[in-house]
Amino acid sequence: MRKKQDSLRHALQSKYPDYSHKVKFIIGDVRNKDSVRDAMYNVSYIWHAAALKQVPSCEFFPMEAVRTNVIGTDNVLHAAMDAGVERVVCLSTDKAAYPINAMGTSKAMMEHIIKANARVSAERGGPVICCTRYGNVMCSRGSVIPLFIDQIKSGNPITITNPDMTRFLMNLDEAVELVKFAFVNAEPGDLFVQKADASTIGDLAKGVQQLFGDTGIRIIGNRHGEKMSETLLTREERIQSVDMGDYFRVPMDSRGLNYDKYFIEGTVITEADEAYTSSNTKLLDVDGVVKKILTTDYVKEELEGRPHAVDA
Repeated sequence: MRKKQDSLRHALQSKYPDYSHKVKFIIGDVRNKDSVRDAMYNVSYIWHAAALKQVPSCEFFPMEAVRTNVIGTDNVLHAAMDAGVERVVCLSTDKAAYPINAMGTSKAMMEHIIKANARVSAERGGPVICCTRYGNVMCSRGSVIPLFIDQIKSGNPITITNPDMTRFLMNLDEAVELVKFAFVNAEPGDLFVQKADASTIGDLAKGVQQLFGDTGIRIIGNRHGEKMSETLLTREERIQSVDMGDYFRVPMDSRGLNYDKYFIEGTVITEADEAYTSSNTKLLDVDGVVKKILTTDYVKEELEGRPHAVDA
């Protein structure tokens, strides 16, 4: 962490010399309540992105995922309420919907923590707390496209788990726009999802090879805790969602525990016909994948042989 902060500091000083002094770097841990409270002084807005998000690692060390993704989030939100913060946007993942692995389960619990704290915060007149959920951000740290490119540059075949798997594809700009949209439009406890393109892993591999060279493909089988497709909205969430054009908004269920007063006679629809998944959204073909991954700075810089920007 210290090395990444130092690299980012130097990058900001080089690129934005007139503004870099506005950025303050703090070493801390969301697992530690005191360090989180110290970081909240004089803060108006929080974007909470701290997470353990590597699926196989969380499978082997699930309590570490709980400590960061669940307890860490609760620490952040309580500190935000105590400090008088105005708005908090938390970042979640498609793996939280119908979770089958430890990372997804911890993120699903994180979302429940967010909604519970959002309800309390609204009652107290505290910060507006909301959540975003998105799929894979292309070329982010630990993602598959940089791995593919490195394998091709080394003359090795691309290793893929299952060519028929589907995954959502977002570039960094789209992920940022989702967070900005949530920040501006959120009511307490809202969940926001961006409508996203997807592709099969096989077509993603072919798209990368079309740009960087065909060194062959080697199938290695599913890793621990992997799904064939990912879900951004469950059936239950989709029936409650509000279509906002490029985004879905799922409002928080604001009912209390006294369900008697909410009883409605007749049939109540509780789920939509289908979830919103990476297999029923717009699936890109190989040409579409090429166009999509060319929207990332990482791929453009690799094609030009330039060094990459700092991964913050």
